[in-house]
Amino acid sequence: MAVQGDRREDPHVAHHVGVSAQTLSRARPASKTTRWSRRAAGALVFAALIELTSRTGLADPEFLPPATEIVGRAVALLGDPAFTGHALTSLLAWAMGLGIAAAIAVPLGLLLGSVPIIDAAMRSVVEFLRPIPSVALIPLVALVIGTGLQLRVTLVVYASLWPILYNTMYGLRGVDPLAKESLRSYGFGPLAVLLRVSLPSSAPFITTGVRLAAGVALILTVSTEIVAGRGEGIGVFIFFAGIAVPARMADILAGVFWVGLFGVVVNALLVAAERRAFRWHHAQLGERP
Repeated sequence: MAVQGDRREDPHVAHHVGVSAQTLSRARPASKTTRWSRRAAGALVFAALIELTSRTGLADPEFLPPATEIVGRAVALLGDPAFTGHALTSLLAWAMGLGIAAAIAVPLGLLLGSVPIIDAAMRSVVEFLRPIPSVALIPLVALVIGTGLQLRVTLVVYASLWPILYNTMYGLRGVDPLAKESLRSYGFGPLAVLLRVSLPSSAPFITTGVRLAAGVALILTVSTEIVAGRGEGIGVFIFFAGIAVPARMADILAGVFWVGLFGVVVNALLVAAERRAFRWHHAQLGERP
């Protein structure tokens, strides 16, 4: 007689317990190859829709060039030293802002999540600052610290702080209290409990916060460059392409293409690193690596 665990894999047994083999196969997570194939198919369908919309005249090609023209222009920009300079400037602002935000948010989140008195005292301040749009602070920050790289980095830090902070605090709330009490019973102090139990347990949530903040940082970097309209950066490149007469739509959309592609690559790399580093966490959630 088959054991209970085998029934989930045996189609005949599954039929007797009221679950079809087809339902079971659908419940299994898709493989990595299948997931990437679906994503690539979705991207190709989206590009085909843009191509058809432009070629058939449903949209004015002057304002929406065909996808082949956009991608061709994006590839050509790689050989343009001016554009690569803009891209490297944006990348520097993004990386600096994200790094500083993580360096501030993780310790602050550990403090607020571990000390209820400090959390209660700071809660109103945090809830007041969090909803303020970073772009709305551009005039103030420009007056205080000036424009240029420092303006972008400051706004990226401000916007990226919140996802990391809240994910860190959320991760601390999910730490097993029995594990902490066991360590305390052996004479370990609060700091040791934090470093040995709380921080490792909340690390998957912290990395998720960093991944979310990476997308926010990219949005703020480019949007700040567009609003400021000066200096260097992909946003500045897009801004000047937009105010040209006539507007260089192929350049605008090619710049947007590289911003989006960079975001996709960064997110994929962070997801892969997260799954590799925290296999135990995803196994508990029943996810396939």
